[in-house]
Amino acid sequence: MNSSRHQVRFVRVFAAGPDGGNPAPIVVDAAGMSDAQMQDVASSYGHESGFVLPAPLASDCDFEFRFWVPNHEMSMCGHATVGAVWLLAQLGRVSGDHLKISTKSGRVEARIRRAAGQDVCVEVSQPAGHVEPLSDTDQVRADIVEVLGIGSDDIAPLPIQNARTSRVKTLIPLRSVSVLDGLNPNFDRIERLCSRIASTGLYPYAISDRERQVVDARQFPRSSGYPEDAATGIAASALSFGLLSNGLVEASERAITVRQGRAMKRPSEIQVRFNLDDGRIDGCWLSGVVQPTECEKIST
Repeated sequence: MNSSRHQVRFVRVFAAGPDGGNPAPIVVDAAGMSDAQMQDVASSYGHESGFVLPAPLASDCDFEFRFWVPNHEMSMCGHATVGAVWLLAQLGRVSGDHLKISTKSGRVEARIRRAAGQDVCVEVSQPAGHVEPLSDTDQVRADIVEVLGIGSDDIAPLPIQNARTSRVKTLIPLRSVSVLDGLNPNFDRIERLCSRIASTGLYPYAISDRERQVVDARQFPRSSGYPEDAATGIAASALSFGLLSNGLVEASERAITVRQGRAMKRPSEIQVRFNLDDGRIDGCWLSGVVQPTECEKIST
């Protein structure tokens, strides 16, 4: 195998300051890589990693993207998709402003804007969200309080919900941003709790500025191989539909800003916009700043 062909490039996605955003190793020429080699990239860096391959025959797509974390393959990763499309545009691998991408969670679309004098902006689609309150609420609430290391009064008077666009996240409303920042989770118990409530991660959040639709959140994944995520596009899109179901954001195309990563000293901002079709919300778009960054390249 030609190792230079499978060069790993490194970007930070959804960055909102120095060292911000979620790091993503990306291989833009991943054809011929085995599952083990892809997982080894994710394990070597300790981050969600994206791999760009030719589109499957008869898929009507431009590319196939695959995603790995150190412990397993994922069906979809929002920030790695944004980062991979941004890299493809920077490298001159795409000529138009619209891409169709095959993923294990289904077809994803990407929009590319190249405004004069500005960086390339990438938006990635997600389907309409599905939101439902958790059953056995009293017991689940008690378990969540214990796992997060907070008091029961720290939870806001809103439902705890499982929400998804691509993967189920458990949305936990907190009374304040200070409670959110002070969380001290019992990471050893998160995987067991998430498995019981059919979730891929806990996503506690607090409203920072309702008028401006700004929300702060933290993501504690079930079993990715690391305890906390600095920016999670899939969770932010699920949260946006949870906020909509609770009447906390407008049913419009106005941006919702989800801030994440501050407690990790990796400040991040994810922009979510609902997609309206004849006044009906049928999905959303994820976007945010992408920054190339240097790292030690590895060969696969």
